[in-house]
Amino acid sequence: MYLISGIIVFSFFTECVTLGMDAIVMNASLITKVAIPKLIFPFSRALSSLINFLISLLPLLLLMLLTGVRVSPALLLLPLMIALLFLFALGVTLVMATLNVFFRDTRFLWSVISLLWTYATPIFYPDTIWPEGLRGIFHLNPMYQLIDFLRQIVIAGIPPTPERLLACAAGAFGMLMIGLVIFRRYEEKFVFHL
Repeated sequence: MYLISGIIVFSFFTECVTLGMDAIVMNASLITKVAIPKLIFPFSRALSSLINFLISLLPLLLLMLLTGVRVSPALLLLPLMIALLFLFALGVTLVMATLNVFFRDTRFLWSVISLLWTYATPIFYPDTIWPEGLRGIFHLNPMYQLIDFLRQIVIAGIPPTPERLLACAAGAFGMLMIGLVIFRRYEEKFVFHL
């Protein structure tokens, strides 16, 4: 349960950003000919990744039942966790889609970043493996907060603390705002670089 919950969350995140990063470049012929809101392209890719993520939650819930994990009222917070994860992933996607228009090597840079990010997030190992003095730094990782949110409501059956909720919300909305600001600032210049 611990491993699968971490893998499906991070897989959604990387899939969302990887697909969304190419959304503007792959639709260059349409964007250069038709006046259409450019935000639609990365948003639609993020939505398709979200559908895949929702489907991947079904085996996790089935595994809960098979392993005897107690279904608790905390599971009602699952839609909130999914919404925060989606907003965070969309924000990163908008930043990377913008960068990819101007620097086509962004996709290679993203593959390195996502790999490093995977190892910096406790997916395959518990966060207690980190030295006590460094845990606070690793806990600043928004993906750690979101994965731990899921693990608390699914595995432990308890709602996250208000601090955890605040950290997840701040990371999600903060990243979304950064993504929107960067995307909106440069979207009029996309046609000159496609």
